[in-house]
Amino acid sequence: MNRWQHLPLLRPTALIAFLILGGLAQAQNLRQFPPKAQRGTLEVTQTPSILIDGAPARLSPGARIKGVNSLLVLSASLTGQKLVVNYVRDSLDLVHEVWILTPQEILEKPPAKLVDGSPVMDTGPRLTAQ
Repeated sequence: MNRWQHLPLLRPTALIAFLILGGLAQAQNLRQFPPKAQRGTLEVTQTPSILIDGAPARLSPGARIKGVNSLLVLSASLTGQKLVVNYVRDSLDLVHEVWILTPQEILEKPPAKLVDGSPVMDTGPRLTAQ
């Protein structure tokens, strides 16, 4: 038995509502990054060797790179590309987690900078007494 047969106008209305609500849910689906996350430019030279903002670094064993859709991306598939990312280092200073940023996320305020392993918010220019 097809229950939709009796309500022919409800089908297009339900479809339109589904598309609108789905679009709103997608627009609000912003990823949350840990407080320790830093922003930089990632370039995979030869796995596990990478460049973060032009400085040499290494991926940790088991490092996770998440694409713009939050699915895992293999580091070898990114070789030679320069990507804006948020990343977290582990206790051995190896890059352990990486999130490739969407254009919308790039425009957002970058995470706090780390000083001695603790997040420090950039409050802008400082005035000094003379």
